[in-house]
Amino acid sequence: MSAPGEVIAVSREPLLQWPAIIAGAICAAGVSFTLHAFAAGVGLSVLSTAPTWRDSSSVYWMLSGLYLLFAALAAFGLGGYVAGRLRAPLDLAGAEMEFRDGMHGVVTWALAVVLAAVLTLAVAAAAAPALAPSGGQSGAAQSVAGENIIASELDELFRTDRPVVDIAYRRAEAARILLKSSSHNGVPNSDRNYLTSLTATITGMPIEEARAHVDHEIAAAGQELHKARMALVLQAFFVGVALMVGAAAAWFAAVEGGREREDRTVPMWDWSFHRRRPVRG
Repeated sequence: MSAPGEVIAVSREPLLQWPAIIAGAICAAGVSFTLHAFAAGVGLSVLSTAPTWRDSSSVYWMLSGLYLLFAALAAFGLGGYVAGRLRAPLDLAGAEMEFRDGMHGVVTWALAVVLAAVLTLAVAAAAAPALAPSGGQSGAAQSVAGENIIASELDELFRTDRPVVDIAYRRAEAARILLKSSSHNGVPNSDRNYLTSLTATITGMPIEEARAHVDHEIAAAGQELHKARMALVLQAFFVGVALMVGAAAAWFAAVEGGREREDRTVPMWDWSFHRRRPVRG
């Protein structure tokens, strides 16, 4: 407790200095966008709309996870450092100064994540019209999940030289049936029989051959859907770990930036955290 009559100095500086936080978040979002654009170009993605992603191995999935960790360290590390370095200095104790610098790094990380989410939603909204059929809105005439995951199976199911009327709707209808192959009960016999009849009508093959063809594609679709589910789980795990590592990187980078700000030194990227703050006289 303070003694009677003692005046306690209260800092009038805001706890969070938003210009530094916003600058760090923009830097982090820029680096992240650049790295992800490069990764998309070279194919470092666990899940893709291209049919070749299904041939990827566990080594490729691990490489994609390591890339996400690297991108998080690079982007959020830079953003945290910028936020800590640009923050106005305060005459506080060393531990309190480091805590405030670290919190600026964490808030920078959170704002960068929000910016990335908004950009992702904007890109998805812009790409949505491209997924719609030429007749208008996407809906019953198109199965986006089917075309993204089991497009090869749909191609093999209806492969024929005969002219087909309204093939887009038939593909979507077949895709909705094949997607049931990953469910607990599988494809019901009624749907299996209907798909057999539909395949025989479109391709002109005998009904028994069409039945064997449908059974083969249902089994293949089940395998691909299982692989897609595994890829989604791995991708979610990698993204979660990368974000947590990014939060830690933003904290420590902001603390390092705060040290160099207080010491008035140029960035030397000393991550040892053993330097002591000079004693103020």
